[in-house]
Amino acid sequence: MVLVVSEEVRDALDARRPVVALESTIIAHGLPRPRNLRVAVELEDVVRETGAVPATVAVLDGKPHVGLGKEQLERVANEAGIRKLGHRDLPLAVAAGASGATTVSATAQLAALAGVRVFATGGLGGVHREWTVTQDESADLGLLARTRITVVCAGVKSILDVPATLQRLETLGVAVAGYRTGRFPGFYLSDSGHPVDWTLESPREVARVMRAQDALDAPDSALIVANPVPPEQQLDPELHARVLAEALRACEEAGVTGQGVTPFLLDHLVRHTDGASLSANLAAVRGNVRLAARIATAWAEG
Repeated sequence: MVLVVSEEVRDALDARRPVVALESTIIAHGLPRPRNLRVAVELEDVVRETGAVPATVAVLDGKPHVGLGKEQLERVANEAGIRKLGHRDLPLAVAAGASGATTVSATAQLAALAGVRVFATGGLGGVHREWTVTQDESADLGLLARTRITVVCAGVKSILDVPATLQRLETLGVAVAGYRTGRFPGFYLSDSGHPVDWTLESPREVARVMRAQDALDAPDSALIVANPVPPEQQLDPELHARVLAEALRACEEAGVTGQGVTPFLLDHLVRHTDGASLSANLAAVRGNVRLAARIATAWAEG
């Protein structure tokens, strides 16, 4: 596999300047056109405003890219047939010469391979509801258990089984800390209703944990920094609870299973909250990207 690291990202890494990895599924599959491209450019601008370098990750014509140029970003946003790639799909996509947007797991793997230590996303995947029946668990968790990267996120998607996901992360040895909160955020919601054991108060504290990970020479695993969406920008909790319950019923009645469950539920939330869930999602992503850039800066300062 030939990993293509953009000149801007490579120069920043060589000079020990801050770099933030960004996933591309939100561009290709998470937002409608042309809003998706505007958001992609906006998120890269948020990174630059903090003095860091954005490294959006995708696979184009069988080549994994860490850092995209303008035309490549437009291609991910606009080209028909862009696949959705988890880390298990990468060898297949490379061998087939395929193009795809990277999920959390694929982005984390490629970013770490390039030497990028900080990654910003919206919400992680996790253990699905009815896990005891479906055995459905996101590949994000296993990949993060063996990848040394710091992931800034707004917790896990609230459509998942949050307590089971937290338990699974503990079992896998993945460190989780709330950013200026003792509560685990729920993606659209500032508080999922579940606590976290550790709280970090500043980017410098996060960077100290990262350095401690390296100093302890422990098995490679991620550090999850759970950054809640501001309460004034979250989805109304009562609306969220009502629409999610409706979505779960609709999903069961439609017989949707497996990989189809998450997009079905998320689409239902967007449509039945008049877009409020999408607004909360984007607010969370913007905040995560901004914080990730500050963490990457603290990490680069040593």
